[in-house]
Amino acid sequence: MATDEFDIQLDGPARLALVDSVLDALDAAWADAPDVPDEDRTLFTLAVSEVATNMVQHSDGPTQVTVRIGIRLASDALTATLVDTAPPASIDWHGVAMPDENSESGRGLALARSVLDEFTHTYDENGNTWWLCRRLAQSAD
Repeated sequence: MATDEFDIQLDGPARLALVDSVLDALDAAWADAPDVPDEDRTLFTLAVSEVATNMVQHSDGPTQVTVRIGIRLASDALTATLVDTAPPASIDWHGVAMPDENSESGRGLALARSVLDEFTHTYDENGNTWWLCRRLAQSAD
């Protein structure tokens, strides 16, 4: 990787425009990380997009939900922390699976889980925190 680490920090209301901003920032960041393999870029971006979009889609409620996203591109891993102010998301991780091929939704968490090495969700009275990690293979120099 051209730099040891590259950080992206974004926050705003839980709207699709924020997801677009995150994806634009990731696209721009890949230029500073030419050694990250294309497959890792694509799959990490997919996971971030799916989780962020889920957060936006499930943020309906009487109060405005805000989202804070931090992404780190490092030589050994790509990580993201997504935090919102929404009520706790109840996730049945045993039930997270790909829906049938005709379903129009329900793939987000299953896709993210399948392309990440680590994927966790925690919550407290302040909201939800999602942590995503895709480790990079170390090249032999």
